[in-house]
Amino acid sequence: MLQAAAAGETAGFGENELVTIGAVLLLAALLARLGQRLSLPTIPFFMAAGILLGPSVPGIVLVDDPVDLELLASLGLILLLFHLGVEFPVQQVVRSGRRLLLVATVYIVLNVGAGILLGLALGFGAQEALVIGGAVGISSSAIVTKVLIELRRLANAETPVVLGIIVVEDIFLAGYLALLSPIIGGAETPLALLGDIALSFGFLLLLVVVARFAAGAVAAVVHSREDELLVIGALGLVLLVAGTSEELGVSDAIGALMIGLVISRTSLSERVERLVRPLRDAFAAVFFIAFGASIDLGAIGSVLVPALIAGCLTLVLNLAAGVFAARVYGYHQRAAANLGLTLLGRGEFSLILATLAVSAGLDDRLASFIAVYVLLLAVVSPLAAANAAWVARRLPDRLFRENFTYVRGETMASSCTHLDTVRQVEPKTPEGCEECLEIGDTWVHLRLCLNCGHVGCCDDSKNKHAAAHFREEDHPVIQSLEPEESWRWCFVDKILIDPGATGTSGEQAQGTRT
Repeated sequence: MLQAAAAGETAGFGENELVTIGAVLLLAALLARLGQRLSLPTIPFFMAAGILLGPSVPGIVLVDDPVDLELLASLGLILLLFHLGVEFPVQQVVRSGRRLLLVATVYIVLNVGAGILLGLALGFGAQEALVIGGAVGISSSAIVTKVLIELRRLANAETPVVLGIIVVEDIFLAGYLALLSPIIGGAETPLALLGDIALSFGFLLLLVVVARFAAGAVAAVVHSREDELLVIGALGLVLLVAGTSEELGVSDAIGALMIGLVISRTSLSERVERLVRPLRDAFAAVFFIAFGASIDLGAIGSVLVPALIAGCLTLVLNLAAGVFAARVYGYHQRAAANLGLTLLGRGEFSLILATLAVSAGLDDRLASFIAVYVLLLAVVSPLAAANAAWVARRLPDRLFRENFTYVRGETMASSCTHLDTVRQVEPKTPEGCEECLEIGDTWVHLRLCLNCGHVGCCDDSKNKHAAAHFREEDHPVIQSLEPEESWRWCFVDKILIDPGATGTSGEQAQGTRT
């Protein structure tokens, strides 16, 4: 490049690699910022940038051939899996117990099994069906975590189960990749296939043994007090192991995931996780962009309906898994809906499997099918999770171990800062909603304002006079006036308050968020 500049040569807009990569990354960042304003995950917008600047869309084509980004995209894939391994919560899995393993196993079997059957029903071959099963069955850790944070559900009672399921999914992913890589690799004989599978799992077992018994020795190789040298050493290690894995006929993703697991067992894990994260984010964006550029828009029409069917199937099965988990843990409808809909997102793992399938020369429609499916659920999952309360109200009570009929809140320890507004009041109209009585209308449930004694109808009523009273008078705390109900709700903090909490200023209330 320097020689060309010295000779007075100029590069075209689509030929200069620096211009190409810079423009693509900038567009991806701008699109992702737009997505964040809409409370959507970044992955579909990175893919959209690749589609817009790829060969399938007329106009400015910066990525003539996605292969041009292959090395950077491979780095993104490797760093994604390596970082996942580094932050892998081994102790959480060990302490999770049988209930979580049961719930996670049911979730995986339902979704992966249905995905495999769907692939066969759609006319794909056995290899493609296995890819579809993994793509449909494994949630996106990034999207799930983002949904939990943005909806402020990290302290919910069901959230440890959600996180536990995605952790078990990560373990399953390692084994699934180890099994899938030889199968789609095209072994000539059944004996050769068995040999490839044995080699794949043998390499996996070797890295598990290293993680268990030799993690300290690995840490000594890359250790440095200087962050610069530590990140260079760690990056060299993960590339070496991933490359060796690929040379042995095993997926480089497995090697990256497992060497990350080795690092997670050392005292360097937190530093490495912090230092590698920016590299992961940058190169992972290139991976998603390259995948988007490889999508043939002309093939989307033929896979749109199957992708919609797959999305609907995932939605139904996730809710079924959420109900099963709620029964196992004794949760109610709201926790069941939260659990199932939070895990709905599909993203990086599905695209990794699609990339492996494309590299193995499987059916060309796979990439477009998985891309449409991921884009669909990446948009639907945060919206569905945000509206879990609507779904919860429609889950039959008979599906649950306890008789949860109305208050389907999410158990959460939180604080209400408005208890000092609570007074000893008497209902002004104990016979019913004040406004509804005046206009001769009906209500569903009654709520008492604990500041002035106003009685209004709940949000399930068509007039919602209790909420209207709060907006007009700014009285934040109400209490249920229904028989055998004593819970209180703060409109400002949006939490249900323990009826045992007093109105003393500054006291903490234990409650539930709805």
